[in-house]
Parts: sequence; C-alpha cells; structure tokens
Amino acid sequence: MSTRLDLTQDVGALTARIVNVESVSGDEKVLADAIEEALRPLPHLSVHRDGEAIVARSELGRAERVVIAGHIDTVPVAGNLPSRVEGDLLYGCGTSDMKAGVAVALKLAAALRAPSRDVTYVFYDCEEIEAERNGLLRLSREHPDWLAGDFAVLMEPTDGVIEGGCQGTLRAQITTSGKRAHSARSWLGVNAIHAAQPVLEILNAYQARLPVVDGLEYHEGLNAVAIGGGVAGNVIPDECVVTVNYRFAPDLSLEAAQAHVSEVFDGFEVRFTDGAPAARPGLTHPVAQAFVDAIGGTPRAKLGWTDVSLFSGLGVPAVNYGPGDPNLAHQRGEFVSLEKIADCERRMLDWLG
Repeated sequence: MSTRLDLTQDVGALTARIVNVESVSGDEKVLADAIEEALRPLPHLSVHRDGEAIVARSELGRAERVVIAGHIDTVPVAGNLPSRVEGDLLYGCGTSDMKAGVAVALKLAAALRAPSRDVTYVFYDCEEIEAERNGLLRLSREHPDWLAGDFAVLMEPTDGVIEGGCQGTLRAQITTSGKRAHSARSWLGVNAIHAAQPVLEILNAYQARLPVVDGLEYHEGLNAVAIGGGVAGNVIPDECVVTVNYRFAPDLSLEAAQAHVSEVFDGFEVRFTDGAPAARPGLTHPVAQAFVDAIGGTPRAKLGWTDVSLFSGLGVPAVNYGPGDPNLAHQRGEFVSLEKIADCERRMLDWLG
C-alpha cells in the first residue's frame, strides 16, 4: 500500500491515511518518510530532519513565531488497524492520540503560505515511551534553535478545549524491611509485607490538593501503582516495595514535589526512580491570549504530563489543544470525531490566517 500523503485532501481523510501508516514507538520511519516527502516540495517552508523527527519552518520575518508540535508515534496496535469510519467517528490506533492533531498540523503547513506569524511545525518520535528516547527532548538538546519561538501549541488530545500547562509526575519506591524466617516458625522473623500496611494507610488517608495556578484548577494525586515482595511460598519476606506515583500541580518544582513525598512517608526508606517537572499554564502571554480569543471556550488545566513541560523548560509558553478525546487515548476502541478534526483545523486557520 502506498504511504504517500496528499495534503490537499479533506483533513478527516488525511487523518485516516496517517492512522493506516503503522508507527508504534521506535518504528516511525515509514510515517516520518511520508511526512518529509509531503513537506519537502512546499516552497514556503524549510524542512529539516533529525532521526525520525521532521521540522518545517516558515521564514517570513514576522514579529512572532509559533511552534505547532505533535508526536507521530502510537502505543502498540491492538487489532485496531486499518481505520474505519462509522458515522462521524473514525476508529483506529492513534486516531485520538494523536494522529488527528498531526493531520491538522500538516494541513496548516500546506495551506498557510503567508501566516500572520512565522510557524514552526514539529513532528517527532518516541513520545509514548521512556523519556530519554523522546524525539522532542533530542531536538531540544541537538537543535534547540529549531524549537525557538514565542508560543507553542501541542496538538495533544484535549477534545477541542485549550488545556493549560501540565502536571508534573514522579515515581518513588517506599521500602519496608523485615527478617527472613521459615513460615512454619514465622514468629522468628519479621514480615516486611505486613510492615507495608502503614504505607497503604497513609495513601488511603491522603487528601489530594486542588491548587489554582494562574486561574486553572489542578487535581493532584498520590497513589500506589505497584507492590512487590516475597521470597518463596514458605519464607517470611524480608523486603517489600510499594511504588507510588505523585501527579503534582505546576506550583511545585520537581524538587519540592520530591520533598513532599519524603515528608509524607517520613520514617520510611524512600527512593525516587524518575520524575518530570510540571509546566505553568502560560496563558498570560499576549500570543497565548490571542490564541484563547481565536479558539474560544474556557481553558482548563491539563491533568496529565505532556511535552508542554519541555517547552516551558526552554522558556516557551505552551498549551495543549487538539481534536482528540484524551479519555479515549490508548484504548482498543479509540476513535475521534471527524467534525472535531475539521473544527480544530478551521479554528487554527482563523488564528494564523
């Protein structure tokens, strides 16, 4: 099957075309090749490539530059390719997260020959897997000038509503210790799994914050996501590890979030295994205000982590805005509304046209 992308076709049909090019994280080359092939002939854009990331830029000398970015990878296919249309809904792997947003960005790249602001379009790889492989992170290290701008829009699924900033995330291991013994003589040992009960009680009693940051309310969460312990069926375990995930609002730095978790589990052994900072909404910037005015609706907080955090670290205020429904991301029955894709394209064209 040909993977050529026709950027003149309807945005819904283009989305279906992109969805049908399988691009599970780490295997995006075919789709990256197709995107590069579609963008290279456009005379109003300069096109660059790093690995499986494609960057296209207008060079009109406008007073402001906007970055429009989206990842081209998906989670593993779950028997949900090729795509199919039922009424207004397009079903298939990556329809919502986030090939519909990618299709909108490609349509903008082709249609906007003289946008009101200079635009950089970024299509990158490996967002759905471990952070160190993230294509946008790689670009920020190797080609930071490609990502420079006054404002950025991540075409992440938001169901057509602007979502400001993002939560930070960290994971920590809470370890309880004991003493091994034969289970037939358990009183000679100390059961580390039983010793984890206070950790779970702390989590059950934990009251999550609902802080308001720059006018948007975030809902934090501290939860156990894994628990492990045990040696054998006849041994009292001497170690148990509870892994917790803390989703924190952007009024906390990563270091402050770690300090909070350490305080919550004071007296226990706490080891942090990974973490990513939050990002403030960034809606007070004049370019962001113009975007809100053009898109309409009431912005809300992004309850999750996205690459707006990376742009925030680069000093570029960023928001999330895309046609997909985040509640459908990664599901076997994932779908996107064709009407919402068209509406997203129309609003973005009005803003930049």
